Amino acid sequence: MKTAIVTDSTVYLPTEELKQHNIHVVPINVHFNHATFEEELTLSVEQFYEIVHTTKQFPKTSQPSIGKFVELYERLGKEYDEILAIHISSGVSGTYECSLQAAQLVDNVKVYVFDSEVAAGPLASYVIEASKLVENGASAPQIIERLKDLQKTLEAYFIVDDLIHLQRSGRLSVASSVIGSLLQIKPILHIKDKKIAVFEKVRTKRKAVLRVRDLLQQAVETYGELQAVIMHANCEQQGRTWMEKLETTFPTVHFKLAYFGPSLVTHMGEGTLAISWMKK
Repeated sequence: MKTAIVTDSTVYLPTEELKQHNIHVVPINVHFNHATFEEELTLSVEQFYEIVHTTKQFPKTSQPSIGKFVELYERLGKEYDEILAIHISSGVSGTYECSLQAAQLVDNVKVYVFDSEVAAGPLASYVIEASKLVENGASAPQIIERLKDLQKTLEAYFIVDDLIHLQRSGRLSVASSVIGSLLQIKPILHIKDKKIAVFEKVRTKRKAVLRVRDLLQQAVETYGELQAVIMHANCEQQGRTWMEKLETTFPTVHFKLAYFGPSLVTHMGEGTLAISWMKK
């Protein structure tokens, strides 16, 4: 059984790693006024920040077309027996639904579509895990069972500098956004029921970081060895410093540093720090 792995551009993996594991990526669209770009393909994260900083435009995003998925699945169907597509949470993007609809339109290959319920670092962890299982001969249904098992242990927390981006894009309620802005609160956000929600409200970014460290401590006590990802939105040094401190405190946790690309920065804004973890 030959299995292809597909994901979307919010996986934010280096090109070399994508090629190494033979991972196929469908880009999400980023719009600036009348210009449309394909994330990580015709718009790098560096180019994205350059446009934002020089034009002060507020970009928008949209999921890939069903046709783009159909085209990829039909092409892969000529070489593979089955396809496993692993996508950004269906609660924050229509990408999963488009992929699912495309899967039903393709008849030359069986396509399985998995809702990661997350994005970025933890999505990448799922995709890399799936790719390694493919290399070891696992089928799509077997891989999905493994991902569901990991999903039970996954936690992800976000600390954003300004809630206005989430409020504008409809990813967070207006009430939560207003409260955060007025009181200068730096809420800790997480994924609840596949959507972004407020986990706890704290007054400073420092306190938020300390609170997340406590949550990681609890996870270590429960699972022992973990794999974790620190993510940043154009604040790499902050992310790296945070990771180095946590590495010293938690030797049984295997950390990686990753970034948020254009489509996610559009909704969360620059300066966002995040962490996710799951069992090894």
